[in-house]
Amino acid sequence: MNVTSGSCICCLVAFLAFVGIFGTMAEEEEDPGFEDDVEDGGNGVDSGQGKRKRLFSKELRCMMYGFGDDQNPYTESVDILEDLVIEFITEMTHKAMSIGRQGRVQVEDIVFLIRKDPRKFARVKDLLTMNEELKKARKAFDEANYGS
Repeated sequence: MNVTSGSCICCLVAFLAFVGIFGTMAEEEEDPGFEDDVEDGGNGVDSGQGKRKRLFSKELRCMMYGFGDDQNPYTESVDILEDLVIEFITEMTHKAMSIGRQGRVQVEDIVFLIRKDPRKFARVKDLLTMNEELKKARKAFDEANYGS
């Protein structure tokens, strides 16, 4: 049984929460392979350069399995889902760069963009809270071991 579009959306949302939306965002000019993939039939091949590097294949396969897919999902399913993830991250990055400080992505810009989606907003809020707690715990641990 392979994942259909309804559960792919659930996988996408869970994946972004799993990866930690902010940790994977880079200041990208644009996704160089996405439009080419669509024109080439979506087979993950750039024109003349071979296969495009897959960044999240391992994680997506595990997540798809966790959401009820086969233990070894079709490569095409993973590739399509990865294209969706990269497209979403790229779009969010471009939007975040256009608001706030031009040309920079800040946490506040991402929070502003997702403020009207209660599930994403709650998950990001939880991730930010956990991140702060981890920072405090690391600081306390370092002070206990190395501080006076």
